[in-house]
Amino acid sequence: MKIAIIGAGKLGRNVADALLGGNHSLTIIDNNDEVLEKLAYQMDVMTVNNNAKDIRVLKQIDINTFDYLLASTGNDEQNILISSFAKKLGCSKVIAIVRDPEHMNQLEFIKETMNIDFIVNPDLSIALETYKYLVEKYTLSNGIFTSRKVSFVEFAAKRIKALIGLPIPEFNTVLSNMIVVAISRYGKVIIPHGDTTIHKDDILYVVGLTDPILELNDKVHDQTGKYTNIQKVMIMGGGKVGLYLANKLEEYGVAVKIIERNIERCYYLSAHLRDAMILNGDATDLNLLEEENLDMMDAVIACTGYDEENLLLALTAKKRGIEDVIAKVSRPSYSDLIETMGVDMTLNPIDISASNILRFIQGSKRVISSVLVQGQAEIIEIIADPHMPLVNRELFSLTLPAGMIIAAIHRGSEAIIPNGETVIKEGDRVIILSLLSEIKNIEKLIRTNSRLGFPNKR
Repeated sequence: MKIAIIGAGKLGRNVADALLGGNHSLTIIDNNDEVLEKLAYQMDVMTVNNNAKDIRVLKQIDINTFDYLLASTGNDEQNILISSFAKKLGCSKVIAIVRDPEHMNQLEFIKETMNIDFIVNPDLSIALETYKYLVEKYTLSNGIFTSRKVSFVEFAAKRIKALIGLPIPEFNTVLSNMIVVAISRYGKVIIPHGDTTIHKDDILYVVGLTDPILELNDKVHDQTGKYTNIQKVMIMGGGKVGLYLANKLEEYGVAVKIIERNIERCYYLSAHLRDAMILNGDATDLNLLEEENLDMMDAVIACTGYDEENLLLALTAKKRGIEDVIAKVSRPSYSDLIETMGVDMTLNPIDISASNILRFIQGSKRVISSVLVQGQAEIIEIIADPHMPLVNRELFSLTLPAGMIIAAIHRGSEAIIPNGETVIKEGDRVIILSLLSEIKNIEKLIRTNSRLGFPNKR
């Protein structure tokens, strides 16, 4: 496929890097020559130094021959215009990044009027994943797989005492016909391997045959239909993420406090939120946190514009005994640090948005369903095409990266929990879990224009 990416920022580069694994033809347009030079050196892409808002630029690259265009500049209006221009000039599908809350109530109108196929809001994506975790955590996600033969459930390991201290290879001695595909440990999602042992505070993500999964769900969850008693939440940072999240929590009936140091932003939040308490102050001020009863909060979300500050705030909240602490962190380099801090969940807006974009580009012919796991990993369901590198090969020969696992296979009326000797066949529905950091390897795995084997990581 031919794909144009407008804007060589973090999101644009992340998507480009992932798409390279699928043998696509990529063109990146930006007006920063230094950035483009680095990209041209690092990636096998065509670069154009120009402003795509000028339709002459789109015509010069023959945008009518392109399958997709992603407009990911830092300006919403530019992204909307460029996407609309490209569509009118003949590009098959267009995607626009739109961040401004003022646009959120009119997205469908914008899509219809400007003829945009898909709109992505990174900040809203973070807020929705946070909301899902706080309100719906440890729930059965039954039916995400189209076959309905296979389901998955998440639960706290301590709900089944026999699992504590158990090596992953022995998991089936306690729970048969299922597999642990991911573990959330101190805020970091990991893919378990043969040397992984289940810890007391782990949250387990288990895939298996639907009937055993339903039985397990009854065992590990109460049956009230509501899995949280969250009542009080403090949001540190009143940016777009804080606004979106506060709005969702208000609808749920949660008492929300927002701490924001910019007074003008506080006025804006007060005008756009119904019940939230808006406090003008510095969230790093311990005296302020004590005055505002930090210790009595059910959850704390650190979502300022600075990763370092968010990690500091999250650590402070965790040390004060807050049950659920979530931090927005954009830099992958902090991954190892996060694991030692005990934060319950971290979310990267770039990773989540890139995942959403890639799922749209990959389309229903390859990816038929997907769900995020704590905003750090993704479970996808694909239909095996005969030209995919994973077809007609024993799984152990695929040399999958450490951050990826094939969880289940649905073949005809049969559901299979695979092992290393299992062979995927044409037409199988295959369920794969991958860390978002491995999304480029998903693209390699499911590409359909090559009969070559799955390449090793470089």
